[in-house]
Amino acid sequence: MSSATATLPAILRGEGLPVFEAITPAAVREHIPQLIQDLEAELSALEQSLEQALERGEPLNWAAVIDPLQRLGERLRWSWGVVSHLNGVDNSPELREAHAEQQAAVVQFGNRAGQSQVIYRALEQLRSQHLSASSDSTRLDGTQLRILQAELRDMQLRGVGLRGAEQEAFNAASQELAELSTRFGNQVLDATNGWTLRLSEPAEVAGLPASLLDQLAQAARQAGDAGATADAGPWLLGLDMPRYAPFLKYSQRRDLREQVYRAHVSRASGAQGSELNNWPLIERILSLRGEQARRLGYTNWAEVSLAAKMADSEQAVEALLDDLRAAAYPVAQQELEALKACAARHGAPEASELQPWDVSFWAEKLRLESFELDSEALRPYFPLPRVLDGLFALCSRLFGITIVPADGEAPVWHSDVRYFRILEGPQAQSGAGEALAAFYLDPYSRPGSKRGGAWMDECLVRSRAADGTPVLPVAYLICNQSPPVGDTPSLMTFEEVETLFHEFGHGLQHMLTTVERPQAAGINGVEWDAVELPSQFMENWCYDRATLLGMARHWQSGEPLPEQEFAKLLAARTFMGGAGTLRQVHFALVDLKLHSRWTPECGQTPEALRREIAANTTVLAPIDDDAFLCSFGHIFAGGYAAGYYSYKWAEVLSADAFGAFEEVGLENEAEICATGRRFRDTVLSLGGSLDPKQVFEAFRGRQPSSEALIRHSGLVAV
Repeated sequence: MSSATATLPAILRGEGLPVFEAITPAAVREHIPQLIQDLEAELSALEQSLEQALERGEPLNWAAVIDPLQRLGERLRWSWGVVSHLNGVDNSPELREAHAEQQAAVVQFGNRAGQSQVIYRALEQLRSQHLSASSDSTRLDGTQLRILQAELRDMQLRGVGLRGAEQEAFNAASQELAELSTRFGNQVLDATNGWTLRLSEPAEVAGLPASLLDQLAQAARQAGDAGATADAGPWLLGLDMPRYAPFLKYSQRRDLREQVYRAHVSRASGAQGSELNNWPLIERILSLRGEQARRLGYTNWAEVSLAAKMADSEQAVEALLDDLRAAAYPVAQQELEALKACAARHGAPEASELQPWDVSFWAEKLRLESFELDSEALRPYFPLPRVLDGLFALCSRLFGITIVPADGEAPVWHSDVRYFRILEGPQAQSGAGEALAAFYLDPYSRPGSKRGGAWMDECLVRSRAADGTPVLPVAYLICNQSPPVGDTPSLMTFEEVETLFHEFGHGLQHMLTTVERPQAAGINGVEWDAVELPSQFMENWCYDRATLLGMARHWQSGEPLPEQEFAKLLAARTFMGGAGTLRQVHFALVDLKLHSRWTPECGQTPEALRREIAANTTVLAPIDDDAFLCSFGHIFAGGYAAGYYSYKWAEVLSADAFGAFEEVGLENEAEICATGRRFRDTVLSLGGSLDPKQVFEAFRGRQPSSEALIRHSGLVAV
């Protein structure tokens, strides 16, 4: 940290690792206005300097335009980014209120910078100079050109071309959209936290595994039942995924499964008279996005979204989704019939008319019958510390790095959080090897203060400081897996293992980038529908024999996962694959159609449009209480609006990328290492410095094919 910033309040330092405990609600209220005021002054000074240069007809250069603009943006990203991060992982009513109070000013400054006519003219002049340059030495390099073109495009999408009343309306809508997005997410969090069910009779927990009983008893103790035990209860059920999902999977009480399912799918929908109602927010968000699109000269928000993505058009996205739907639908129908047959064999009365709250339960029964694979019995083989060892060993093997614990070397926001450093070299020890990056890991569910889901975010981005010293990237890696109970470590489900690998893939692209221009370093500048490539690629290694058997060891005995259990995992990989694919296609099409077809005047509600799409994308129609849209945070409180399809688009890339390793032979160590280094040197290194098609071709030697995805998904015979 420089001496100039060391004396600043923690929230304004704009560099280095944040001191989280000092970033309080009071600090947010006191210092964010000061930051905005300082940035406004710096932006005005930059505009004045550029205006004078343009008036004099002087040539401009990168250092005069892009660098100061980036430094302005980074100061805001660093400070407001820490506040937003804490709002997601250490939420409190006081922080939430402080965040909401300052959000309008942050959005307003973003609009002010994004709509600066002087800066836009300066960027256009930079592009013009590049096009007319007579030699390579006076032209921008490829990375600079990508950054410049993205800046021009983004300013157009932020309304730089608007004037007068249109621009005022655009800016007001931008502010309202930011507020609505935050409110939507907060209401989902509150609705999730606000529902519990106290179970006190042994019959109410029939069928539940010991790990879930431990969690439910721990939740009861935390809620005030000091004497709650796993054996005798009481047990407190909630809607957070570590409690909700396994309850649906194992509970023998169909009536309770129905009760918790209905509560989950109706979250934040005003059900039972709750004030937490996201329906009005959904219509307002969609309406505002449509208005914004038309102000920018687009027909709808889907066109705005796709302007900055890899996919060429809405039609191209629909074509991919329809191909997947056509392949998955008949498979999903067969899977549903197999579940009904399984229920019938057990004499279950629901066999003839399975409901959504029955699917997880009978799928687990059928999985056990078909593969003798008991998901719960695998948990003891996946304690978090051993899973981390396996993940880190894989990264060493593939990418030639070493990951070492660095707990205590960095401030953290919660005692659950760990800190690690990444060193160059596969055999580097602590303190040896060139430092490459670092990351925070916040693994456990904390329903009271941490939003659900899993994500990677940027703490520090690879760059160079003003004095030329390197700034190494630091990532936030956030999961919501089952927490430890007593002396028992976090014993992970296999799905939680896959989630950890997924988020670490995002982290690797952020941390192993070699691009030093921050606008194109790591995930920055990567088209949204290509950004899931590394994350989904890493999931494949959970099924690699050497990787899995190297890390799966019983937390007490140290015994490795039996070979036959690994074989069952492989055999079950595509189990319910049709339903899984169809579910993602449903979400993606609903998102796309809401942002391309729905308007307030279209004559149907967003939910009616969703149910129309469900007719061809679900094999069990949504129940009347199903208000899934009210908790669809990806598109209403996150960055996936008209972009949820990106998961499937990027999965084509990731499956094909993993195909390169399959082709050389997963047991051919020399070739696997060589291919891994090539993946690091292209996909993980180049970030947004090249078009994703070029990055993929640099790794694979050709353009992507969907064949590997179809095969991995089990939608065609191998």
